[in-house]
Amino acid sequence: MGVTKKQAFIDLPAVCSAGGVVRLPGSKSLSNRLLLLSALSAGETEISGLLASDDTARMLDALRILGVRIEPQGVSGVRVQGVGGRFPVRKAALFLGNAGTAFRSLTAVLALAGGDYTLSGVPRMHERPIGDLVDGLRRLGAHIDYLGNENYPPLAIRPGTVRPGGCVQIRGDVSSQFLSGLLMALPLGGVETAVEVTGELISRPYVEMTLAVMARFGVEVIREGGRRFVVPAGSAYRSPGRVRVEGDASSASYFLALGALGGGPVRVEGVGADSVQGDVRFAEALAQMGARIDVGDRAITARAPASGRLHGIDLDANAIPDAAMTLATTALFAEGETTLRNIASWRVKETDRIAAMAAELKKLGATVDAGADWLRIHPPSGGLSSPPEGVDTYEDHRMAMCFSLAAFGAPVRINDPGCVAKTFPDYFARFAEVTQAVPVIAIDGPSASGKGTVAARVATALGWHYLDSGALYRLTALAAQRAGVTWDDEQALAVIAARLNVRFDSDSVWLAGEPVSAAIRSEVISAGASQVAAWPAVRAALLFRQRLFRRAPGLVTDGRDMGSVVFPDAQTKIFLTARVEVRAQRRYQQLRENGMSASIQPILQDLRERDERDSQRPVAPLRQSEEACLLDTSDLTIEQAVEKVLAWHGEAV
Repeated sequence: MGVTKKQAFIDLPAVCSAGGVVRLPGSKSLSNRLLLLSALSAGETEISGLLASDDTARMLDALRILGVRIEPQGVSGVRVQGVGGRFPVRKAALFLGNAGTAFRSLTAVLALAGGDYTLSGVPRMHERPIGDLVDGLRRLGAHIDYLGNENYPPLAIRPGTVRPGGCVQIRGDVSSQFLSGLLMALPLGGVETAVEVTGELISRPYVEMTLAVMARFGVEVIREGGRRFVVPAGSAYRSPGRVRVEGDASSASYFLALGALGGGPVRVEGVGADSVQGDVRFAEALAQMGARIDVGDRAITARAPASGRLHGIDLDANAIPDAAMTLATTALFAEGETTLRNIASWRVKETDRIAAMAAELKKLGATVDAGADWLRIHPPSGGLSSPPEGVDTYEDHRMAMCFSLAAFGAPVRINDPGCVAKTFPDYFARFAEVTQAVPVIAIDGPSASGKGTVAARVATALGWHYLDSGALYRLTALAAQRAGVTWDDEQALAVIAARLNVRFDSDSVWLAGEPVSAAIRSEVISAGASQVAAWPAVRAALLFRQRLFRRAPGLVTDGRDMGSVVFPDAQTKIFLTARVEVRAQRRYQQLRENGMSASIQPILQDLRERDERDSQRPVAPLRQSEEACLLDTSDLTIEQAVEKVLAWHGEAV
């Protein structure tokens, strides 16, 4: 289940369980800190386990432009030749995308480097405030100009007389990256400098991570209380030789939540009790919700509660700002409301995450209240909705990954899934590896082969849901006929298909509140459905609507391309057929039983023409796929055909 950056959406099937082992990619925050300090150090540093992502690519590109020699080492490593605190390139233009860890830290370092630099990013980066960091750097004598709006990137840094030393103040309630960037830059000044934090220091664990990494490179920051940090005189970075990047604790949150929701166990390797990342405390929050959690030195395992469901919590999430997003979607499946507090930093991330999360949770049926620094989620009372327009991700990787959890309630469409490349390019493939999708039996075959009757009876025998996909095309043809739209008008038909007001119950089909079971079975509408189904735009419009029928405990579906396009991961695929003469006789009997006049020869001729037309059409042609089992029912009863399908399914599972 891989995705590309340009892919418009990905449809995640409804998931019924989760279990397995996940080896995490490297931490984005650690990767970029280690790259920067390796570059600033004296000596050569080998980094292993480096995250391959958009954010680390931006840091690597920037350091190379600045003259740092970086060589690949194996699959996920690099060798960095440090510059001893002075970049060889004194004038450069750096594009940093939407990589906040790279932009904030490089702003601070380059402001003290004595060169001439411009820093820019994507439009969203130019909406993320940086004024507090710039103000602090200016107090040290740095020359920094805004090239756009005041207090926001892009920036121009000019050579000047920088005067480190004394005490500089910086706000702590906007982004911890401001403090981290300033602390990592101050050793370049060579004199003792103190930093005092005004206001509340948010995301403190990320500052602790920065201090731990600086210590690894030989700079011990003195902490005086919780708000004053002193970089001693003579501080200078020295290479530790070799360092390894921990697994990303924020990314661990999605898989731990999968274990808590899907039974588990899901074991996440790469982080544990000895991690320097604050987001490992996400496991504690899951435990508060009732999940069973085991924490080892370098692995964490999550299971669902021993009995019952997760329950809502009221949490100060200051210590886990990124991972707390995962709690918001986990809360969709908890009993009672969940409140996340002290999350003001969400407002200045890749998007305004409080606003974005509230909007998308509401699409799924949740009731959401939000404030300047808090979010409250009331889970949907009647089960999750599946908005056909999909869940929007706002070019934010964590939005995409968080909302994958919604698949435990229903199929979910994630728009712009390629945004996960920022930190976890193969996320959706790893998601698929540890989840079990709701099972599907897909039955295809020519008209009047009995596939609908067999599929319906198989569904009844298993206690599963049933989808007559052909009914959706018949309904489209009928709705078009009633709207005066011809069956050769592809675009108008696609609009009708996307807006179908349909409902299926145990023995009836409804269109716009009217029962139409008999109407859609007429020969005229049957012929129209065959024409309508040949249009690519119509099939695309009905794609997600068909996938919505995939709900626990399982789905049996019949129709064209069910097992190849709509449900390519169906566990059992059947191509059901019969001799054309047998199918004509069955159709004749069916029409007579429904009180309609019929003649065998016209029916036989129509089926032959339809078979030819369906087998030759460019979109979803009628043919047996390599994966499908062939079932010829010419000499079988319905009961025998059903038994054969059930037997094949039993073998498949």
